Amino acid sequence: MNIKNYINGKFKNPVQDYWIENFNPSNGEVYGQIPNSTSEDIEDAYNAAKSAFPSWSKKTLEERSRILIKISELLEANLQRFAEAESKDNGKPISLAKAVDIPRAASNFRFFGNAITQFASESHESVGQNAINYTLRQPIGVVGCISPWNLPLYLFTWKIAPAIAAGNCVVAKPSEVTPMTAYLLGEICNEAGLPKGVLNIVHGLGTTTGQAIVEHTDIKAISFTGGTATGAHIAKIAAPMFKKLSLELGGKNPNIIFADCDYDDMLETTVRSSFANQGQICLCGSRIFIESSIYERFKSDFITRIKALKVGHPSDANTNIGALVSKPHLEKVKSYIEIAKDENGTVLCGGKEVIVKGFENGYYLEPTVIEVPNDECRVNQEEIFGPVVTIMPFDTEEDVLAMANKVKYGLSATLWTNDLKRTLRMSNQLQAGIVWVNTWMMRDLRTPFGGVKASGVGREGGFEALRFFTEPKNVCIKY
Repeated sequence: MNIKNYINGKFKNPVQDYWIENFNPSNGEVYGQIPNSTSEDIEDAYNAAKSAFPSWSKKTLEERSRILIKISELLEANLQRFAEAESKDNGKPISLAKAVDIPRAASNFRFFGNAITQFASESHESVGQNAINYTLRQPIGVVGCISPWNLPLYLFTWKIAPAIAAGNCVVAKPSEVTPMTAYLLGEICNEAGLPKGVLNIVHGLGTTTGQAIVEHTDIKAISFTGGTATGAHIAKIAAPMFKKLSLELGGKNPNIIFADCDYDDMLETTVRSSFANQGQICLCGSRIFIESSIYERFKSDFITRIKALKVGHPSDANTNIGALVSKPHLEKVKSYIEIAKDENGTVLCGGKEVIVKGFENGYYLEPTVIEVPNDECRVNQEEIFGPVVTIMPFDTEEDVLAMANKVKYGLSATLWTNDLKRTLRMSNQLQAGIVWVNTWMMRDLRTPFGGVKASGVGREGGFEALRFFTEPKNVCIKY
């Protein structure tokens, strides 16, 4: 199947007729091609967006809201189709895509369709000066949205929905590794009555298509989710051009477990926070620190639970761990397991490729738990982004806090304790954009999302996203 670009409400081949093979991770086979779009395609998409902007930005909030909510309803009506497409493209279990990815994509459109009707600006009476100041929140114009492969439609819509809700028009690039649901979204947008040119979806490599979006002089804002090195590259290009930037980048998140936690709840959640989506979530707790008094108990129970996880084909309802997204990514993850061994880490379980009967060429790997002797090792400092976690004990709150904050990343942290004072102390001191206490991945779409340090710049979610996709203008009237 050949995927096409979605520009000005129509599906088009790339101008230069350059194509990339699209692989099915579950069996390692090519099942289609996608465009490798060039600057010519981006210019075509930009012109469509530019033409659509005057009309779209002037539509009433109620009109924009109605269309976004219609897109949400159509995604829900096509849940099975989109879940199967996401699974085939990404390697994740269909059950996961059906329970999480596609419902969240629908929720993104519904949330921002409603949020834009409640997005208020400020007004200030300047007492003694006989003046009123008020703030306008105006759409930027044409913006660029670039999303990753791990949660393809989920994160694609997380950017697009607030951008168009705020009155912008969008040139968007999904990951070239997982393009299918973004392609299908174009059909949904047409059915929902989204005006032509408001959303343009252009496929291709980051080095060609993504580069052309970032370099375009008239695309005024870039929202990107992906690797830290790529984020740094984008910033070098965009900053001198004075573009607005939102960068959601890598993570190496600590999962800190104190002896006074609710043990059973912690254990069940930690299995999920370690290996959900094959560990390919920027929020996974990949560094697990356990208070020494319960370390041996945790190690035994955790390994037992991990060994019981089934690695299998994404379509199997009993599969817990599907395929990794690509062959190069599988090789990268495997290389870190070897690095851990070289650094005196002990592989407690997993670490080997899995051959799934009938799908022998798929990209499957056992969920892997590595005991590390210290927190300075590379597997504790560098993002692996796969089904690999490390464990090590700690003795004091001060020790574990120092280790948690030592990495260059600062996206999220998870804390397990029933001590209120400790919760408040550590939540305040953990260098992370998100701190979960006695839970993981519990999201309220009204709250800001993003990280500190090398985990990014800016925040997404709620009114933070609507602020990013608008420009504030102060108006002062003297009377």
